[in-house]
Amino acid sequence: VMRQAKPGMKEYQLESIFLHHSYRYGACRHCSYTCICATGENSSILHYGHTAAPNDRTLNDGDMALMDMGAEYNFYGSDITCSYPINGKFNSNQATVYNAVLKAHNAVISHMQPGVKWVDMHKLAEQTILESLKNEKIIHGDIADMMTRRLGAVFMPHGLGHLLGIDTHDPGGYPEGLERPKEPGLSSLRTIRELKEGMVITVEPGCYFIDALLRPARDDPVSSKFFNWEEIEKYKSFGGVRIESDLYVTAQGCKNLTNCPRETWEIEAVMAGVPWPPRASVTKAENGLPKA
Repeated sequence: VMRQAKPGMKEYQLESIFLHHSYRYGACRHCSYTCICATGENSSILHYGHTAAPNDRTLNDGDMALMDMGAEYNFYGSDITCSYPINGKFNSNQATVYNAVLKAHNAVISHMQPGVKWVDMHKLAEQTILESLKNEKIIHGDIADMMTRRLGAVFMPHGLGHLLGIDTHDPGGYPEGLERPKEPGLSSLRTIRELKEGMVITVEPGCYFIDALLRPARDDPVSSKFFNWEEIEKYKSFGGVRIESDLYVTAQGCKNLTNCPRETWEIEAVMAGVPWPPRASVTKAENGLPKA
């Protein structure tokens, strides 16, 4: 889909490419859920792609794409999201938001192991994104104060991930005795369990610029002071970025079951035609990839 996406196409054409490839080359007759093929401002709509918003926007040069699609194989689901620029090259704003999310994605995976509380992983993702946005002068102030006021939920209003199995949102997230948190962002978590060996769970941090969430933050005299509204304005029509992988929890850590280009330079190289996955015997330079 990355390689064939280009300005002028329709979102549903990207969906059809995925459906065809999954069936023809992966023997996957069904998807795990309705494909989310969002570009431009649509990428800030968390479950875009349903009947009322049917992946029908025209792709424009300069858009980011957020492709949340998963094939079903032998009744088991997958749930994967890739975000990338339609024209194949990240601009500075796109790279800023994308790298903030990627850093959160990688931080969570590096901390995952049995016994870790999922709510702590969600907070780690929020904190990492806020730190990255602060470094880029999009927000300012004390990160701990932002976390206390739950400002991470302004940029990431959904939960970090969910159990995955025969159902995309597999049951078991809230066994008897566990109550769903009430705070913004945390209330959207589909589980707050401790990780256990053998679990399969998605890691899907995101960063979005959603007017319906930014307006109340701006109107709040305390929360508003943390935002650089002049910078925020530059991202008004940005939409959002989400990066999602499927993780298997092992005895010592976790295994990432998702093999997609994730670094910005990997994505740009793949969209330019470089093979994926890269051959282990070929160096980055030989494969047309930068050394760093």
